[in-house]
Amino acid sequence: MTAQTKRTGADSLFISRSTRTCEGNKTGSWRFLKPGYLEKTAPCSAACPAGEDVGRIEMLTSQGQLKEAWETILQENPFPGVCGRVCYHPCEQVCNRGLFDEPIAVQIIERSLAENAERYGLKPDLERLPLKNKKIAIIGAGPSGLAAGYFLTRLGYACHLFESRNEAGGMLRFGIPSYRLPVTPLRTEIERIVKTGLTLHLGQTVTERFFEDARGHYDAVLIGCGLGKTPALAISGEGSAGVEDGLSFLRQINQEGFPALEGVVAVLGGGNTAIDVARSVKRLGAKVLILYRRRRQDMPAFEEEIEMALEEGVELRELWTPLHIQPEGKALRLTGQVMQVTGIDRIGRAQVEPVPGKTETVLVTRIFKAIGLEAAEDWIIPPASRDQNIMALPNSLILASPQSPVQVFVGDLAVTTKSVVQAVGSAKEAALALDVYFQKGLEAVEAELSSCRVGNGPALSLEMYLKGPRSACNPHLVDYEEINHDHFHFSPRIIYPRLLKTERVQSFAEINLKISADLAMREAKRCFNCGLCNQCDNCRLFCPDLAVLKEETPQGRRINYDYCKGCGICVVECPRNAMVLEEEN
Repeated sequence: MTAQTKRTGADSLFISRSTRTCEGNKTGSWRFLKPGYLEKTAPCSAACPAGEDVGRIEMLTSQGQLKEAWETILQENPFPGVCGRVCYHPCEQVCNRGLFDEPIAVQIIERSLAENAERYGLKPDLERLPLKNKKIAIIGAGPSGLAAGYFLTRLGYACHLFESRNEAGGMLRFGIPSYRLPVTPLRTEIERIVKTGLTLHLGQTVTERFFEDARGHYDAVLIGCGLGKTPALAISGEGSAGVEDGLSFLRQINQEGFPALEGVVAVLGGGNTAIDVARSVKRLGAKVLILYRRRRQDMPAFEEEIEMALEEGVELRELWTPLHIQPEGKALRLTGQVMQVTGIDRIGRAQVEPVPGKTETVLVTRIFKAIGLEAAEDWIIPPASRDQNIMALPNSLILASPQSPVQVFVGDLAVTTKSVVQAVGSAKEAALALDVYFQKGLEAVEAELSSCRVGNGPALSLEMYLKGPRSACNPHLVDYEEINHDHFHFSPRIIYPRLLKTERVQSFAEINLKISADLAMREAKRCFNCGLCNQCDNCRLFCPDLAVLKEETPQGRRINYDYCKGCGICVVECPRNAMVLEEEN
């Protein structure tokens, strides 16, 4: 035993050391599985009729890149401020976060981004193709016509928009009460759309003769008039004084002001127009009774709007359909048939039949019809026949004729739309289809559009059509089980601040209030960002071989395959399923 060992009371420990690097041992040669980065599609994006990249919008918002998030919306939808108020947000209904705790408040965030852009006077920096030698006429300056013009001008077309009223906006301006959609943010968005290069012709009514006049002046005519007439009830007494069209009543309020009402007012119908009319009548001082032929759960109106109407004191009578109207002094006696449920139809609504011999009467001061909408003119209805010159798409229809400009029917005329966001989706489809038609012919339209559909849904992406970065995303929809939930914690969803119900019915002031940018960012941080890489760095931190490297590229990360053994830990620990593990070639 040496003297040193005796002093310490322990054996000496000798560790061998190498003076050479081990980089020569390229452990990547062991690999038979290969990890890689592959962004996928979030279910919210596929559910959005406008095809917005919802997950990326939330990701940018959470990182404080508010202008970039706003521009990401504008890439696919020119109405973030409008949709942030009146959209029925189908994206939230399929949100994976909803299976964890609560869905992301996408609509609230979208409105906040639009208000932030308006507050600071932001100008979008979006791609616009060079001007083409094509000129397009668009009939109707409602959401479909404005959106179609927005997309077509970005694709390089000269667009002339014709509107019979003295102000653009259509149903958005004259059919939605200001307590849901104030005029100022709507006008701001319309002004921005027009500034993309649209030529707007206001106060010009278009007739069927326009198609003859357009020959030689326009290469295509896009018809986005929408449905502007309420169908008749077809019952006796319908023409009596005090029986009015609900949509015309909403136009009167938006244009001329707020007339005082009294007594009990009946509203016939169960759609969004019926709810808007009923809530407006309540604000004008009368009691309101909605009469609907089916059950509440069958009403086509947005559920949230129905709930708020009932909160405000609107009364709903279900399973009741009008039979006839009889003037009685200054009032109207409305007789209705009581209905009963006899089954469920193929879309889940109640099938109803009259209860034999059972009728009821109500005495009201006015009756508003809101039982649906139809085209105001026959010539704006798409042709029923199908021949080799007609292309029917999910949300639009193209009629190609060598004798006249190409006709494109869009929005309500081609498919039943439920919201402005569906009108935007229809308009985008029509714009892209028209662009393909001019460049490659009618037979190429379906194939070209299928290449830019978002996930498995009907929605289209303009960014994908223009071969932008989003076109590299895999169409696979990320499932809840593909998210690594261990990297997330429970967090409550933000609640939309609203006026109290007692305050709401006192005026037409906007019900939903603003939120701060800080609250919007906090809510956006709850988003899983399904299928998207948000630079969380888990792949690099968990790699046992230090084979994931940071770099100054849009991807931000690179795998050094010389040393990656293909263990797959990076793929497993990716919280958002933005990576993939494949068999090595």
